[in-house]
Amino acid sequence: MSVQRLPTAAFAHRISLPPEIGFLLAEGVDAQRLIRAARDAAASGTDAATALLNAGLLDETAYYRALARKLGAPYLDGPIPFGLGLRFPDSLVAGLAPLAPGSVAPCVLAPRGRLIAELLDAPRRAAMPAITSPTHLREAVFAAIPGAVADHAAQDLRRHRPEQAVPHEPASRWLLFLALASIAALCLFALLPPPLARAVTLAGQGLFLAMTTFRLTAPVIAAPVAAAPVDLLPDAELPVYTVLVALHREAAVVPRLILGLAALDYPAAKLDIKLLIEADDPETAAALARIALPARFEVITVPPGAPRTKPRALNAALPLARGALLTVYDAEDVPDPGQLRLSASLFARLPERTACLQGRLVIDNAGDSHLARAFALEYAGLFDVLNPALARLDLPVPLGGTSMHLRTRVLRALHGWDAWNVTEDADLGIRLALAGYAVGDLPSATIEEAPARLGPWLAQRTRWLKGLMQTSLTHGRRPLANACRLGGLEALCAAALVPGTVASSLAYPVCLACAVWNFLVLEIPAAPSFADNLAAGCAITLFGVGFAAMVLPALVGCTRRGWGDLAQSTPWMPAYFLLVSLAAWLALIELVRAPVRWNKTQHGLSRTSRSGRLPRRAS
Repeated sequence: MSVQRLPTAAFAHRISLPPEIGFLLAEGVDAQRLIRAARDAAASGTDAATALLNAGLLDETAYYRALARKLGAPYLDGPIPFGLGLRFPDSLVAGLAPLAPGSVAPCVLAPRGRLIAELLDAPRRAAMPAITSPTHLREAVFAAIPGAVADHAAQDLRRHRPEQAVPHEPASRWLLFLALASIAALCLFALLPPPLARAVTLAGQGLFLAMTTFRLTAPVIAAPVAAAPVDLLPDAELPVYTVLVALHREAAVVPRLILGLAALDYPAAKLDIKLLIEADDPETAAALARIALPARFEVITVPPGAPRTKPRALNAALPLARGALLTVYDAEDVPDPGQLRLSASLFARLPERTACLQGRLVIDNAGDSHLARAFALEYAGLFDVLNPALARLDLPVPLGGTSMHLRTRVLRALHGWDAWNVTEDADLGIRLALAGYAVGDLPSATIEEAPARLGPWLAQRTRWLKGLMQTSLTHGRRPLANACRLGGLEALCAAALVPGTVASSLAYPVCLACAVWNFLVLEIPAAPSFADNLAAGCAITLFGVGFAAMVLPALVGCTRRGWGDLAQSTPWMPAYFLLVSLAAWLALIELVRAPVRWNKTQHGLSRTSRSGRLPRRAS
């Protein structure tokens, strides 16, 4: 919208507006818009300038041009001649950057919020800074020092916490060490006397039985309980909430994404939505440019650099997050509209130690194929049964890549995500546990789209398992120290969920074949004593319990969601995990050959939707 100067003295006398927008009356801005912004600001407990811009009632550039005129300061809208001292992220966090000698002002300022009212109320100074919009300042800084932005996004964790980042050394060295250690352990086991070998075997079986039993008891641990309804915070008490969405080649789902984010039941003045795109993705940029986005939406082009991963893009935006709380959504997500308000309300009554709430991810296109159906069953067991049980027991939770809600200050203290880990979410869950923080359950659904064909599914699952391998190698470099930091049960849980998931996926076909051959084909001879029969009995128990552990969480998850038709497919889960095993072996190969390759999943291909909220593509 262009701002026109109109004589509005009568309005100025009759209307009492906050100073940060009151000056716009003299600029010819419609008084009704300003009144609405003032009312929204009062209701949400924020400043009127943010309410005005975030609601899309006035274009950001037009506002800051008018502000510059009111302050008698120059406005910068073209290339900005920065001087020495420009820093990322410091200059953008402060909204203040130095200008080169001889420029129109000593520095350039992009004020936000209540600082605007303070500037308007302050006496005029001789050396007034130049004014620009926050968006233009950010774009200019990214263009002036792209290398610094890219370096921060990729290296901040490695620079400050190298022991918690993916190691620089090639994974082949660590894998060779593990292989040699495993061979040595097997040789040592073969030399043990029979009674001692039997004791070691029973100890190992008992350990695996304990891990497997957790999956069977999780439905009881996470059983729904009659809880008092959550008192949702009123608008004035809600904190500013940052939403990060990393997009790459997602032009097809951009309209749906924007609609979903616009439907969030949260005050617009307290939303900080950042859409992150890559520099070589003109299609997604063009799709976003076709939509008139209010100021609460910010499109950020991440400077080129390595590695080309989602966590690197998130790290570029993390220092600029204005919210006390932060969440990440994927391009295909359709979150429940009340998810942010529920999350903020829960955080307000939870202890500070609870640094994260994990939402419930729900696969909505189960009707697309048998593979999508199995994916939906897997997610029902994981997000509706297992993760809530882990949260209730205060155990480490490998986070999902979306709908995890975090206290921003904690995430910054941990130096964000590991840009070199392709399953950055699970890694972050382990790092939160190592830092002494807890993860809670957020009983709010986010609709997701699953790959319906084997090729895309296999590529996605290969990336996930490769990231779990990276996480295992990263935190396995100091196993005893990390186990002491976590505690006994917590360390066992972390080992079962991360390296245990990888190991079981790799070994599953071999163990399945051996079990079928020994238990179903061959006759198991009875030993003369109970002790001699114990190992075989435990093996048979593990075989049955293992299959039950694959099926039961998914079955219970389907029951809780009312998916009776999907529940009928749970007996096929053991066959589905053979595909998971294939992905694990491909991940092992990729870990050596292409450790940071990001296997992109294409979205917007769903043909069915159980909820009706996922748009369907014509067959």
